[in-house]
Amino acid sequence: MIHYPSIDLHGEFAITSYTIVHNFISDQIKLKNRIVVIIHGKGTGKLKNAVHDTLKKDKRVIKYNLNPFNLGETIVYLNI
Repeated sequence: MIHYPSIDLHGEFAITSYTIVHNFISDQIKLKNRIVVIIHGKGTGKLKNAVHDTLKKDKRVIKYNLNPFNLGETIVYLNI
């Protein structure tokens, strides 16, 4: 099983997730990690939607998708 760098946003607010995700992606690009995981949980979908909105607008992100085995995670592919 492969483990990718991840960040857990449980307990965070959707409005603050932009900064957290942006900083996480910046750090991972510096470390040359092409694939990362953002854990947002299932819940109401508010946090997931905020994360996906952030990823959609970030030019450093090639693509992203929900983990088919855990819908509380998003797999992100970065442009290194």
